[in-house]
This record gives sequence, C-alpha cells and structure tokens, in this order.
Amino acid sequence: MWQYYKLFDMEMPFAEAYKIKMVESIYKSSRQEREQWIKSVNYNLFGLKREQVFIDLLTDSGTGAMSDRQWAEMMLGDESYAGASSFYKMKAAIQDVLGFEYFLPTHQGRAAENVLFSVLIKEGDIIPGNSHFDTTKGHIEFRKATAVDCTIDEAFDTTLLHPFKGNVDPEKLETILKTKGDKIPFIIITVTCNSSGGQPVSIENLKMVRHLADKYGKLVVFDSARFAENAYFIKLREKGYEHKTIREIVLEMFACSDVMTMSAKKDAIVNMGGFIAMRSKELHSKASVFNIMFEGYITYGGMSGRDMNALAQGLYEGTEFSYLETRIRQVEYLGKRLIDFGIPLQQPTGGHAVFVDAKRFLEHLPKEEFQAQTLAVELYREAGVRGVEIGAVLADRDPVTRENRFPALELMRLAIPRRTYTNNHMDVVAVALKNIYDRRETIRKGLKITTEAPIMRHFTAAFDLV
Repeated sequence: MWQYYKLFDMEMPFAEAYKIKMVESIYKSSRQEREQWIKSVNYNLFGLKREQVFIDLLTDSGTGAMSDRQWAEMMLGDESYAGASSFYKMKAAIQDVLGFEYFLPTHQGRAAENVLFSVLIKEGDIIPGNSHFDTTKGHIEFRKATAVDCTIDEAFDTTLLHPFKGNVDPEKLETILKTKGDKIPFIIITVTCNSSGGQPVSIENLKMVRHLADKYGKLVVFDSARFAENAYFIKLREKGYEHKTIREIVLEMFACSDVMTMSAKKDAIVNMGGFIAMRSKELHSKASVFNIMFEGYITYGGMSGRDMNALAQGLYEGTEFSYLETRIRQVEYLGKRLIDFGIPLQQPTGGHAVFVDAKRFLEHLPKEEFQAQTLAVELYREAGVRGVEIGAVLADRDPVTRENRFPALELMRLAIPRRTYTNNHMDVVAVALKNIYDRRETIRKGLKITTEAPIMRHFTAAFDLV
C-alpha cells in the first residue's frame, strides 16, 4: 500500500506525521477467555471491559491520542465557574477555524443535539438529512418527530466507487420540502456521513442544500464531528479545491450552514467535549436556557477549563493537512488489505473507519439474525478485535409499529482511533477478518435480541445465539 515520492533521488515511503511519545500495554487473550467474556456480556461488545479487548475499533470518539501541545494546554486550563479564560480561547478557535460568532460548550455531541433540538424540534416535525446517525435520530424520535433520509441512492451500493456518497439527493430533499415544508424546522447534514460509511459531502452538494433551504426558508444544521476529514476529501476529490488549504475549505463548507453541532471527541482529537455554534444571537439566547438546565453555565457547559483548552488546540491540529493525510491513509491501508483479501466493504473507504458489508459477508444468514452484529462478535472471538454494528440493531424499531427496521446497509464498522494504532495493528485486523471470511460458511447461526431498551437499544441490548 506504500505510495512513493522522489526525494533527493531516493524513493521514500509515506510516513506518519508524528512520533510516539507514550505507550499503553494491551493484553493478548486466549480464544477460550474471549468466548467466556463475550458470552458473559450477552454478545454485546459494548459490555466488554477495556482489558478484555486487544485492538479496540469500537469507535473513534474520544479514543485518540492527544498531542504534547494539547497536554500542555491542559496544564493552562482556567477552572473558573464563570468567564474562564479557557472559554474565550475556545471561542476564538471556533471563530477562527469555523467562522461562527456564537457558541455554547457541551460535554459531548449528543448533549449539543439535546440542547439544540430542545429549541428547534416539536412533536410531529420532520427532519430531512443524509442518513442521520444513532444519537441524532434518537433525539429526533424521542421528541416524536421523524427523520427522513435523503441520501443519494449511490450510497447504498457498497461496490460502487463514488467520491461523495454522503451527498444529499436534491430531488428527494426538494420533494419533502415541497410536500411537508410546514413541518420542517431545519435540514441536517452530517459531514462526513457516518451511517453511509464515513462518506464525504461535496461543496457543490452543500451549496445545493443551502440554495433549497433559502428557497423554502429553512435553517441548515451541520452535524460536524468529522468536518476536517470531509474537507480533506473535498481537497482530494472535488475539482477546483486541490490548491486550497483545509481551513479555507472548512470555512467555505460552514458558510453553507446556520448552525452546527459537534462532538469534539472526533476531529478536535479530545477525550471529552463538544459544542453548538450558530450565527444567530437570538438562537444562542434560546439555547442558553437549555444549556444551563442540562449542561452547566454557558461559559463551561459541562466541560472543564483544561478540556476547553485542549479542544481549542485540537481544532487547529485537526485541520492540518499532514495530520489528516496520515490519519486517513491508515484507514485506506486497512481497507486496501481487506479488498486484497476479497472481503466486501463500503467503497471507497471513508475518513474514520472501514465498513465491512456484513450482508454480503454473511449472505447465507437471514437479516433477522443480525448479520453485522454476528460478524462483530465473530471478529472478537477470532482476535480480540472490537468493532461495532451499524445495521438493523442500531436502526432500532419503528416508533409506531415497533417492528424491526432493516436498513439498506448492514455494516460492521471498524473505527480507527486517531494517532493510536500502527499499521501492524491494522494487519492483525485484516488477517483476522480473512480467517473468518475463509470459513464464513461454517457460521450457521446468527443472534437474536433477548432484551432491549425502547430507544438507542444497541448500546445495552442483550443477545443470544439463535
């Protein structure tokens, strides 16, 4: 997978844009131990303890390694309850990198959604967007509103090479705006689009959404957890942006939005933190009421001063091209290994994860036996690698009929933490999946749900073998 560049007449392999300063030991367990552990947590990988996992690809949220500069900023954190200097440092970074004047800190992304949606959504509303992720859909449906997926059809063909599978279909979006416009408070766009495989959205598409929003008088909200990865793909794939910097692209992206929510645990490379940013002073005032109720005072919002400092620094580091190139090429490396082994996955690989197509991997199992969850459990048994299901379990039940929803994509996500693992770890993951793929026909039984929560069930559901 190495790509070579000429340097002083020598061929040099692509190298990481950082060096390792601190390490953490991980435990290599036996197959017998893993069989016992996964059974004891009812085949739900969320229930495993950290020391029971060898390579943890459950999520890239809050699991990355902070830099020396971020740790230095933590030592400078101001823990004043109100008006801390750390708040103003974070405010300056948000305005500089993202272009928003007003913001509210929250402890993470779903908290930002909770605060914002408490202002904007009421029962019966319809929220169109591109494949809403779990917490977004959960917060919408909790308020007895409906999420409508307007993603392009190309996103649901995992074999198709399309540069922007996170794009919104303009016909789908305008149809819902025309027919249900009185019930639509805003359009939400996730950049990159997690549910479709960490896929980016083009600037051209964002401008189309902005045009339709203006035409029908709607707000545009960005779910921005991986905005920098989205900008990287725009630079590489969209004509006219190859010579622009990541930060120039970011500002052009966000010029298409009125509001943004962010889990800073992704592209700001911190372990905890998030925020809402907006252009409207009035919306900021309304959201402040809920922020104080749910999170804390408006100048800390559930975050410590040291975390705000690290987040501010992370916004700058996360928008450096050299960092993004290193990060996304590692994801490509794992994807390439799996493709070479013939393993089906969402192509092209996304920014933060490789998404294995469990529907094609375990095509002999019925969808009612949760193919992606079954595959994720099998990968843990094989090598102690923890991935996560992005399929029918995550899709939850229909709020009205209470029937299982079976989405077009049934994926097992292998999310790569930032600056955490080496490509040797990726090789272990790839070979483990090849071993399973070679014996996939021997996996004759999937899983069934025995207990589940009424909403966002995937975090705590219990399973058993069919």
